[in-house]
Amino acid sequence: MLKAGLVGAGHLGKIHLKLLQQSEKYDLVGFYDADAENGRKLEAEFGYQYFENFEDLLSQTDMIDIVTPTLYHYDYAMKAIENRKHFFIEKPVTQTLQQAEEILYKCREFGIKAQVGHVERYNPAFIATKEYIKNPMFIEIHRLAEFNPRGTDVSVVLDLMIHDLDILLSLVKSKVKNIHASGVCVVSKTPDICNARIEFENGCVANLTTSRISMKAMRKSRFFQQDAYISVDFLEKKAEVIRMKEAPEHPTPFDMIIENADGEKNQILFEYPNIQPNNAILDELNSFADAIEQNKNVEVSLEDGTEALKVALEIMKLIS
Repeated sequence: MLKAGLVGAGHLGKIHLKLLQQSEKYDLVGFYDADAENGRKLEAEFGYQYFENFEDLLSQTDMIDIVTPTLYHYDYAMKAIENRKHFFIEKPVTQTLQQAEEILYKCREFGIKAQVGHVERYNPAFIATKEYIKNPMFIEIHRLAEFNPRGTDVSVVLDLMIHDLDILLSLVKSKVKNIHASGVCVVSKTPDICNARIEFENGCVANLTTSRISMKAMRKSRFFQQDAYISVDFLEKKAEVIRMKEAPEHPTPFDMIIENADGEKNQILFEYPNIQPNNAILDELNSFADAIEQNKNVEVSLEDGTEALKVALEIMKLIS
């Protein structure tokens, strides 16, 4: 088991603490939080050991889980690297591209493994359908959330849209060519709603709409490719695959057949991938442990996190 420590015991940090303690791959040493009152309260309530000094915690661990506000990601990541500790770091990886690239360079230099917390990669609906998504040419993404004051210190792009940017970049194997975007500050001092159109060199176009001021939540992605349409509902954990193939010579009464203007007949097939329920956060933490212990590549690399941040910052520049 890997000796694990955590820094940043806020809302998400508390979830990570619970899962690190439950995991069979980690031995939770303890945690550090800059708010000593919060730290002692958690220690008294749940029994996690609170360290008043981050360096003391770091010295007793094999890996550190960084779940602080993004503002502090860089500092804690660099301390982990200086002490040759592997680290899991929440998204977005850092505030600036320069910080992300420096962390990436240092990790390569010292052989440090790091994984970025783009948790939607572990969403069971996405896991069940990603094998069907091959060379999509048009992608429509909606991520809508009800208003929550937590997280409004950053743009909705870094708060929410970055989830979909990571998924998008993991699927489209082509460089970004053009980005068009617009956004509006409605109740916050940073944009609360944003639409971005991303064009790739291979001709693929993605249209993303993200809001944190909606009346109801939605997290849906739709992928269109030759002979197929794939719908993934990240919120409801559902998926649908609609494929087309050449119609059989003698279709049954139950076969859905369409004929185009050229007289070509195709059969429409509906598939509903088998979705296995999971705890996505636990799975991402466990996969990082496997990467460390088996010395293999992490699922969501610093390179991935840096690319998602790069596109997010470009979008923010366009809507500022």
